Amino acid sequence: MFYKGIIFDFNGTLFWDSEKHLEAWREFSKRLRSYPFTDEEMRDYMFGRTNEDIIAYLIGKRPTKELVETFGQEKEAVYRQMCRDDAENTHLAPYAVEFLNWLKENNIPRTIATMSEKANVDFYIQEFNLAKWFDIDKIVYADGKIKGKPAPDIYLKAAQNLGFKPQDCVIVEDAVSGIEAARAAGAGKIVAIASMESPDLYKKIPAVDLIINDFKDFHSIMEMNTATV
Repeated sequence: MFYKGIIFDFNGTLFWDSEKHLEAWREFSKRLRSYPFTDEEMRDYMFGRTNEDIIAYLIGKRPTKELVETFGQEKEAVYRQMCRDDAENTHLAPYAVEFLNWLKENNIPRTIATMSEKANVDFYIQEFNLAKWFDIDKIVYADGKIKGKPAPDIYLKAAQNLGFKPQDCVIVEDAVSGIEAARAAGAGKIVAIASMESPDLYKKIPAVDLIINDFKDFHSIMEMNTATV
């Protein structure tokens, strides 16, 4: 099987910021229901989901658009400030720069599909100089119209932006809901990066084709067999 392009999730994949999101959402979950998210809830109902989905889970009903906007903006502003305040750890994932450089040098089509909102995506584009490796217009993000993961919509759109079918693409994910979205989209190959979870979690998911610990692993594999992408 030959793959033509690669699609990256962003949070927890190219940028290991899960702890910052955890801290921000724990604070907001306490405000909304008086006790914080559990680790299991984080994994099953937060990672890869839209703010609307997360807030709906917390309050037990679909929130109004105004409520989603208010809580979402407050939480994301706190998150971005946390990133700014922790400049030492606000960088792309280990070996991600080397791998992205390699993809660019080999003219391998690539994009990002993230459930982050535009304000965060704009922050990432500036903070990490993403335009060096990605066509900004092809990045897919939560625009208020696209369904959140585990729906396949975001990966269908990302593949379309690259000009390919999903089965022609490798998708890199860290979230269970994101892996399900990639599977539902018909991804040609799904790579799970164990940035926060144990690799054992992904071994239990049949849709996962490869588990890596960081992009050094992925880079080595791709470099040995450039025809696989």
